[in-house]
Amino acid sequence: MKLIMYGTNACPDCVHAEEVLKDKNISYIYLDWTDSTANLKRFLKLRDHEPLFDEVKKEGKIGIPCFQLEDGTLTLDLDLVLAKVQP
Repeated sequence: MKLIMYGTNACPDCVHAEEVLKDKNISYIYLDWTDSTANLKRFLKLRDHEPLFDEVKKEGKIGIPCFQLEDGTLTLDLDLVLAKVQP
């Protein structure tokens, strides 16, 4: 499984993360949940069941960009993603 990024082009943090990944030639799948109901459902299933999002939801935030690493690990931390996937 490749790196997956959940987000939307309406989110400045998502746009920034996408630019960083592209600049560093990191291969990823971008699931923009505003483009597809299926992508939205996939993201909400994660958001509704993963403890990673508990604090995010308490703060009234969405929790994007969200990254799923090849090993299945979920993170909201772009720096962690870069540390894990860069050669």
